[in-house]
Amino acid sequence: MSEETVKGNTVVIRFAAERCIHSRHCVLDRPDVFVPNVQGEWIHPDRATPAEILEIAHNCPSGAIRCEAVDGSALERAPPVNTVRIRENGPLAVRGQITLRGQPQGYRVTLCRCGSSARKPFCDGSHARIGFTATGEPPVSDSQPLARRDGPLAIDPTRDGPLHLTGNAEIITGTGKTVNRVTDAWLCRCGRSAKKPYCDGSHKTAGFRSGDDGERTEGTP
Repeated sequence: MSEETVKGNTVVIRFAAERCIHSRHCVLDRPDVFVPNVQGEWIHPDRATPAEILEIAHNCPSGAIRCEAVDGSALERAPPVNTVRIRENGPLAVRGQITLRGQPQGYRVTLCRCGSSARKPFCDGSHARIGFTATGEPPVSDSQPLARRDGPLAIDPTRDGPLHLTGNAEIITGTGKTVNRVTDAWLCRCGRSAKKPYCDGSHKTAGFRSGDDGERTEGTP
């Protein structure tokens, strides 16, 4: 995944266009730092303090924007609670110390659950184009509080199948209600499951194709 790296006097901003879902928090909240619709340089780290840049990064749900100090030290920290937020008629917004196929991804990713993204497993906004419908308020499961709510959170997309999530995580609704607390879960990304956000095997009958030969096949439901 390619990144645009812009170094200021105190902060380095990294922008991954492949991850961007155009939530537009950056250009609406700080149009002086992220200047839209211009030729040439459009990211200006020195127009904000490190704390303000960090706030911009935290408000980027896809993790397309990341930041660090110029000496390489971290500004961002893993959240105290790993979460998978279910967006109404939209993607899964994940926060945690995330790896994807074993590769570090920072602390935020937005993952497709409609099955139509051209950038799987990341969301590219296709849910809006195809009119995808799926509640952001699924039924609540009876679950016990986790002994630990943070820690590594691994996401392994399976070939032509669901997302396999391992690690401590709270699955929550768009309004913040806890749906489930898990340490191992299979999450639908074909858009067809009758048990969303969980996989029910519908990807097989639907002929879902993930389009990534690097995804693993074993262990899918």
